[in-house]
Amino acid sequence: MDEQRLIERLAKVETLFARATADGERAAAGSARERLLQRLVQFECQEPVVEHQFRLPDDWSRALFMALLRRYDIKPYRYQRQRRTTVMARVTASFVTEVLWPEFDQLNDLLREHLKAVTERVISQAIHSAGAEAELRAGQLPAS
Repeated sequence: MDEQRLIERLAKVETLFARATADGERAAAGSARERLLQRLVQFECQEPVVEHQFRLPDDWSRALFMALLRRYDIKPYRYQRQRRTTVMARVTASFVTEVLWPEFDQLNDLLREHLKAVTERVISQAIHSAGAEAELRAGQLPAS
């Protein structure tokens, strides 16, 4: 998958979470963001904003998650002595469970798929193309 195709797929995920109703709305990425911001405001009117802690597995996921938070005007932060992969945010629980985390999960899957393909292609072209997995041997582990 090339970068332009990845960008298009990421935009489609956002449109899906914006719950677009008309074909014209689905085509407009800017209006998808506005609809999601409106949903965030609706959630904030119905329940309190609380502090959430998110632990992300790697720098790629953390960067994506922080970009997603900032897209919705939510300020990510962390406390001193927290790990770099920990992100804190003040947001409603409903927005996290219904929009933010499911959207992040889908976007992260697409990004990881792309990064994996790029990594495999670069390694096979620049170093060696014998496959990514080690040979599986029967028997016992050698004694240490």
